[in-house]
Amino acid sequence: MSFENVKRILLFSGKRKSGKDFITDKLLIKLGNDNAEIIRISEPIKSFWAKEKNLDLTQLLSDGAYKEKYRKAMIVWSDEMRAKDYGIFCREASKNISKETVIVSDIRRKTDIQFFRETFGNKIKLIRIVCNDNIRVKRGWTFQEGVDDIQSECDLDDWNEWDLLIENTGDRDAHEILDEIITKFIV
Repeated sequence: MSFENVKRILLFSGKRKSGKDFITDKLLIKLGNDNAEIIRISEPIKSFWAKEKNLDLTQLLSDGAYKEKYRKAMIVWSDEMRAKDYGIFCREASKNISKETVIVSDIRRKTDIQFFRETFGNKIKLIRIVCNDNIRVKRGWTFQEGVDDIQSECDLDDWNEWDLLIENTGDRDAHEILDEIITKFIV
């Protein structure tokens, strides 16, 4: 893998329905496709899972009931794969990156951070999106035992080395959040 063009890797973390995808999608629009790209660690997981189980990848990649139906089983399977090679999904998601700014919208584990640190060194910046459970519920989140209380959702709860912590409670305008990220890491 050759990453000469890459200047920065922005790693975003947060609970389900915290607004990670919303913020990262808006950030990509603001930065432009010529300069930035989003990669999702979940894409190779869902792709491998869809092939193995003969499922609809498009629906697995969406934010709907179909994905939720398979979420627990995908988590168990992906944890088994990570036990053999902790970087398997990060490596697959990263293999074709080429833009100067790479946005990783969904880091969930300390091993995700480990992979990106080992691969990209000081080019990475860690951003945590947080909001309270009441806001998450309003956005459609429902606590799911075996999903919201396991490593895939909780491994980074005790991580304290964030370069930026963003409260995403809906009180701040999205443009204000984007400007903070751009000012801190891009300009």
